[in-house]
Amino acid sequence: MTEDVRRVGVVGGGAWGTAMALAALRAGRETVLWAREPAVVEAIRRDRENRDYLPGVPLPAELEATADPAGPAGCDAVLLVTPAQHLRSVAARLAPHLKPGTPAVICAKGIEIGTRALMTEAVAAVLPPGTPLAVLSGPTFAAEVARGLPTAVTLACADAALGARLLEALGSLTFRPYLTDDVIGAQVGGAVKNVLAIACGVVVGRRLGDNARAALITRGLAEITRLAVALGGRPETLMGLSGLGDLTLTCSSLQSRNMSLGAALGEGRALDDVLGERRSVAEGVYTARAVVALAGQLGVDMPICRAVDAILTGGAGVDETIRGLLSRPFREEEG
Repeated sequence: MTEDVRRVGVVGGGAWGTAMALAALRAGRETVLWAREPAVVEAIRRDRENRDYLPGVPLPAELEATADPAGPAGCDAVLLVTPAQHLRSVAARLAPHLKPGTPAVICAKGIEIGTRALMTEAVAAVLPPGTPLAVLSGPTFAAEVARGLPTAVTLACADAALGARLLEALGSLTFRPYLTDDVIGAQVGGAVKNVLAIACGVVVGRRLGDNARAALITRGLAEITRLAVALGGRPETLMGLSGLGDLTLTCSSLQSRNMSLGAALGEGRALDDVLGERRSVAEGVYTARAVVALAGQLGVDMPICRAVDAILTGGAGVDETIRGLLSRPFREEEG
């Protein structure tokens, strides 16, 4: 039942945070949206629109907007929807205001640079001890969720009873969570698919064809699965929404921030120039480095992710990197 999840706080005023706030409203929850930028809060209050991050989507008067971290912290559950590399610091800012036992649902996808921590590990280090955690991941373009188009996601929670309450609290006719207890697998799928989407974008930008993109998706899924299993996740999780589903969406549409960035790189544009034009974050740019470091630590072979990181941070040329992947020894197909 949902008696204890009447009011939901959404932490993060970007496109995805705004979309999740609308999803919570449609599920019948009172909803408070916290944004770091006061100008975003003021625009939402005044114009009932987040023009900086989600233009063209009307925001109902029932949606509260605040720049005070105590606002969402007083709710029955909080959704953490900030960029992955800032999640730890934002959670630390929220922590003093959080009521004991308030569940935190992590909606950010990434692996922390430097620490190589999954998002649950980063958040657990700064939130009050014993804070119940869950992860929401899956194939989601923010604009479509915001407009109420049909969407299915994975809700991962080790506590089955809490997972069921959160599922009922967030689920609606057009936003359908599916429950799992594989928190690790759900996080790895959501993080690594952003790196692979950059690779698929490069394929599009270099006009290498749909065959090549399909091959990257398939072999990329094998890389995700290897890393998830090495960390303790289950391979079947990666066959679901937070793995194959998210990977397919992100690698098949230039709506994807990561795929469109890769396409620009494939066309020969410089990374700094592409990033300089954007307000939104392409998580794969930062996650690539963390994924490669974590894979090296665990002895997991991830050649596509290594190739993306070599282009992004190692100064490798696109054509040289593609040749390197195509020159790998022939082998049996396996996971």
